[in-house]
Amino acid sequence: MMWDDNLSSPRDTFVTHLECSMTGERYKADRLHGLSRAGWPLLVRYDLGGVRRVLTPQALSLRPMDLWRYRELLPVRDSRNIATLGETATPVVALPAAGKRLGLDTLLVKDEGRLPTGSFKARGLCMAVSMAKELGVTKIAMPTNGNAGAALAAYGSRAGIETVVLCPEDTPEINVREIAARGARVYRVNGLIDECGKIVAEGAEAGEWFDLSTLKEPYRIEGKKTMGIELAEQLGWEVPDVIFYPTGGGTGLIGMWKAFAELESLGFIARKRPRMVAVQAEGCAPIVKAFEQGEEHAPRWEGAHTVAAGIRVPKAIGDFLILRAVRESGGFAMAVSDAELRASVDEAVRVDGLLLCPEGGATLAACRKALEQGLIRSSDRVVLFNCATGLKYPMSDQSRHLDRHAPVDHSAL
Repeated sequence: MMWDDNLSSPRDTFVTHLECSMTGERYKADRLHGLSRAGWPLLVRYDLGGVRRVLTPQALSLRPMDLWRYRELLPVRDSRNIATLGETATPVVALPAAGKRLGLDTLLVKDEGRLPTGSFKARGLCMAVSMAKELGVTKIAMPTNGNAGAALAAYGSRAGIETVVLCPEDTPEINVREIAARGARVYRVNGLIDECGKIVAEGAEAGEWFDLSTLKEPYRIEGKKTMGIELAEQLGWEVPDVIFYPTGGGTGLIGMWKAFAELESLGFIARKRPRMVAVQAEGCAPIVKAFEQGEEHAPRWEGAHTVAAGIRVPKAIGDFLILRAVRESGGFAMAVSDAELRASVDEAVRVDGLLLCPEGGATLAACRKALEQGLIRSSDRVVLFNCATGLKYPMSDQSRHLDRHAPVDHSAL
């Protein structure tokens, strides 16, 4: 047996077909697909009755704690195609001091920064790249604000697939260099992520590569949905009252909402759902605007700007799926300022020792505003998603100089 039998043991697979998220039109599984014929994201569907007969919470409890423990609910048929760098289960970390300051009884963080490439993008890209390998793709391209490109490069290298990554020219330098270090050809583009995506789409149309942009293929959602399955399992097959999720393209929020429906069908969880909160920055808040105006789609946000690059997405192709999940859950969408999210990053690390990324800081800032506005209660069990390690982001230098040759006043240190 391999060191991790999630990666090697033969296990039944239950994918039946793919389905257009807007029209419901069906597509055959085990074939390479992008968007549906109507131009909308495709969703993977499973024989959940078949899954129910072989998968139980007890069976899961005996497996290694990683993403691939849920293989019956994942699309990869042949384990030899799994591209893995060790996608461990990420911890749920309490923020007791920050929670007390807010007046919350239970404040938890799902810390996705512990994944192999330092962000939750590893979940979606390990699945998408594994499926690309299974379906015979040899070259992939995508736009990125940073972390997704790093994950694509890493898993592309692992799978032996050529990767090309386009990023806005103001993408943080550490991200650009990481993408190149992990094996991709990376280009800086004088535009925002959706404008990078236009170039990628043109190349795909010309037959140069397969377009792995957010929601333009069906399998990143399947990787991201494991956040919801894993969270429910870690909480004893219960869901929290509220989830605050940093929302750009929204794949994770959409994926978790899909996961909760599948888990209920399997009998793993009850009918209760968490209220889903889509958190954006005030400088780029198309989902918030559409939610507040009662719209199904969000027009492109012009002049997008925020230090939280991961949620600087002016136009999300899955906007209606994000809004649908938020509304069906009884949740809401909320924007915070860069000053508020920075202050929340500083607070969490200072009082609880957990270094959030800017996008994670946005969820803590939104939680505070939601409490102040009476949108959530102090008794709610709240989970924030920290989507990447804070170590990838600039930190202010607060050190002081000490001259070892001069007299040292130890009491003043």
